Amino acid sequence: MIRYLLQLLVLLFWLGAGLAPATAQTAPPLPPDTTRPASAIGPDSLRRRFDQERMLNGLKEYTKRKTMLGRAAAAVFSFRERREDQAGLDAALLDRQFEQHNYKIVRHIRITSLDAFGYSISDSLRVPRNILEKTGNVFHMRTRPSRVRQVLLLREGRELEPQALAESERLLRQTDEILDARVFVDERTATADSVDVLVITKDLFSLSGSFQLRDVGAGVAGLRDVNFLGLGHQFKNRYAYGRTDDGPRPQSWAYEGSYRVPFRKFVYAGATYRDETRRREFSVGVSRDFYSINTRYAGAVSYSNFDWLYPVSGDGSPEKPYQYEPLRYNTQDAWVGRAFQPRSYDLGYESPGRIIVAARTVRTSYHAKPYDFLQSANLMLGTVGYSIRRYYKDKYLFGFGRTEDIPTGSLVSFTAGYEFNPAGNRRYYGLRLSSASYRPQRGYLYLSGEFGSFVRGRGNDWQQGLLSGQILYFTRLYHTGNFQWRHFIWQRSVLGLHRFANEYLTIDGERGLRGFRPTGPLTGTSRVTLNYEATMYTPLSFLGFRMAVVGFADIAWLNATKPERLLPFFEKPYTGIGMGLRFRNEYTAIRTIQLTLGFYPRGLNAPNGIRIFENSRSYYEFSDFTFGQPGVTRFQ
Repeated sequence: MIRYLLQLLVLLFWLGAGLAPATAQTAPPLPPDTTRPASAIGPDSLRRRFDQERMLNGLKEYTKRKTMLGRAAAAVFSFRERREDQAGLDAALLDRQFEQHNYKIVRHIRITSLDAFGYSISDSLRVPRNILEKTGNVFHMRTRPSRVRQVLLLREGRELEPQALAESERLLRQTDEILDARVFVDERTATADSVDVLVITKDLFSLSGSFQLRDVGAGVAGLRDVNFLGLGHQFKNRYAYGRTDDGPRPQSWAYEGSYRVPFRKFVYAGATYRDETRRREFSVGVSRDFYSINTRYAGAVSYSNFDWLYPVSGDGSPEKPYQYEPLRYNTQDAWVGRAFQPRSYDLGYESPGRIIVAARTVRTSYHAKPYDFLQSANLMLGTVGYSIRRYYKDKYLFGFGRTEDIPTGSLVSFTAGYEFNPAGNRRYYGLRLSSASYRPQRGYLYLSGEFGSFVRGRGNDWQQGLLSGQILYFTRLYHTGNFQWRHFIWQRSVLGLHRFANEYLTIDGERGLRGFRPTGPLTGTSRVTLNYEATMYTPLSFLGFRMAVVGFADIAWLNATKPERLLPFFEKPYTGIGMGLRFRNEYTAIRTIQLTLGFYPRGLNAPNGIRIFENSRSYYEFSDFTFGQPGVTRFQ
């Protein structure tokens, strides 16, 4: 089976890549003309292999037949020309594209919400054309205008503030229930003192479910909706039945669920509950983040309760079964932040920078504990920092053709705190620096560094320290016929300083080698990883799913043998290479499904070092230049 899968992946990559010539890198194309649709320029057939051209054109012509099979193929495959509108535009241009309307009165806000299937936000003539798209819209509940108005930073009867249109459009795209959005002024009705604002949004199909039959009388069922009743409410449920366990407090079922409600002014309230064998958790909270550069106040209040049976000895074997002791504790967490705007010398425009101060208190109370070093404590933190945020628009980063917002800017923050602990009070100090830049013809570069540590007593006993850094770079978008591709490089370093004995790092999954599962415990106190990925986006659409071919190579160092050593480069590295197919449906809540075949020369819990795995989220993600709650550096 693995051999056939390898042959299939190689065949698809050979047909898709078309052996891209070296000129694609040595002679970069001119910047895209955003005033002219990309469909006006025909593809250069000389840049593709003859076999690939014949295959794609033959399939495209077959979908135009009026026969039953031809219409069935047309309902499944799509060869629409892509429009690269507003791709790679400068952030300042995006903020000032409606500058002539600043401080005019907003007369009316007209909201148009498009269904998930068959419509295009950049092509008003696009409508559902087949039974699959029409049927999908029947089961879809469109986002209500009241939910859209919750996200907008402008109101009828008030002045149009600078950047309110661009920020509203970005915030709409960042919601979980909206795929894409456009917010602009209706120039046909604009006057010298008032304007009408048009808002067009395109939904995604928010309802999703899953079922997995694990055995006779055992399985897992899930149900999720990120836009319940079109109001932006989110609920997630996962139920497992038929579980077997011989340990203490056995339970044949497990449940995990959450519910989240949005309110005006970007206030969110939510609750989560988890109940399974030897683990029960509950949390509830209300929060408001620094969602926009113009946000002045942010904060949150939450309460969490945990009731576990924690393994303290044994390895799970019949000779040494696990021994459990109760671990029960709760946490109360509250923070508040205030943003101050420096004076701007650019008339009519606010300064993009913000000075932010925030304070946080965290109380942890233990009622039963298996270890003495777990102590009830009160932690008080304060942060002051400076942040500059700008956003660019581009496409084919983590999505397949939809508009994506790229955060750039810089951030510097200093955190200080004090922990009241029965074992001895401690001070905390933390520093964070980060910066990012983006150019459509050069790509994106993100740099960050962070340091944090507790200090106990007058003897300056440094404890639980962490020094971390990362570099994320992706190239510009290359074109080879109808195929488009990028390269991603991600380097991360996490160095532990005077960590406790029960604290450790791993290199499996998202923290190191993707798809890697070691044969046994593989831990250390310092880790350095380097990840490379090449993603090629194909023009093929199958049942609304766009397809991309992905290749990766990962390497990770972990100081697994000598925890006292700071750098892990003295250890033999673990590596992994692989190839896979990524399917993304922009209309559904679970947007990405990736099937990958990976090979790991050492350490994998498989005799041949080969593993086929699936994941449903992007391996890379952007880091926004905004402040959240003050906190200690995370050792993970």
